[in-house]
Parts: sequence; C-alpha cells; structure tokens
Amino acid sequence: MASQVILRPWQRQDAQALTAIANNKKIWNQVRDRFPSPYTMVDALQWIAFCEKQQPLQQFCIAVGTQVVGSIGWISQEDVARKSAEIGYFIGESYWGKGFATAAINALTQHLESEGQLVRLFAHTFAHNKASMRVLQKAGFYLESIRRKAAYKNGEILDDYVWVKLIHH
Repeated sequence: MASQVILRPWQRQDAQALTAIANNKKIWNQVRDRFPSPYTMVDALQWIAFCEKQQPLQQFCIAVGTQVVGSIGWISQEDVARKSAEIGYFIGESYWGKGFATAAINALTQHLESEGQLVRLFAHTFAHNKASMRVLQKAGFYLESIRRKAAYKNGEILDDYVWVKLIHH
C-alpha cells in the first residue's frame, strides 16, 4: 500500500482531513512548537493558502488515493548552506506503521534530486522519536550528529538527532 503514496499540492478541500489528522498531541509532541495545537480548521486553511503561494512548491500533501494521510515538505537553507534543505513530515496516527512516511520521503528525495539544485537533505528528530529515526534510516538517511540538549519541548530539554542524506548528481 505504501507504493500507492503520492505527493501532491495541498487543496482547500483537504482542510477537514488535515485538521482531523494534525489535531493530535502525539504528532505535536514530535514537531516544532510553531505547529498549532490544538490544530483547527482555520489553521488548516491558513496552511493551505500559504502553500498555494509557494514558488517552487515546497510543501506537499501525502495521499493514498483520495485519502490525506500526512504532510511532507522541505525548507531551503541560505547563504553558504544554500545547497542544503531541511525536510519535515508527519503522518496521521491511524496511518502509522504502514510505510507511508518512508515512501513519502523517498518520493520527495527523488523529486529534489531531479531538480538538481541540492546536494544535502537533513531532518531533525527528538531523542525519544525512535519511529521517525527508523523511517529516516529506511529512506537512506544516516545519523550525522546528536546535538545534546539542543531542543526545548513540553518543558523538557531534549537531545536533537540530525539525520542526513547526500544527493548525488
């Protein structure tokens, strides 16, 4: 079923499905604090409007058929790091463990590699997010570093694991 994963632009009609999967404390616990919690329909519509303006498109809906299962995207770095991009993603809890995140990361990696502008992709995980670490390993990322006590989330100081994949042209 993971082979059926597609990455596509976010659309206004995705707002309800996005709200349903993103309004989950288990997801919020693994992402940056700027991710809204609770996640409302207004948040979803604002996110979709933001994504519609992107050139090039950097944030994608992860879908299986017509079903929204998550979100994935990348952020270009700047200046001397301009050949690098950070990736981020989440999958709705009811879709965990089905290979969708790995398939989405592989699809995004292929897309970015075909663009030919980047040489390095990286992702951050908190020390306790073993599932995301496994996903990144399956997608060909390696653990580059552990930034000790580099994150503050939910009142806790956490280690930040940096995962990297080099793209070859």
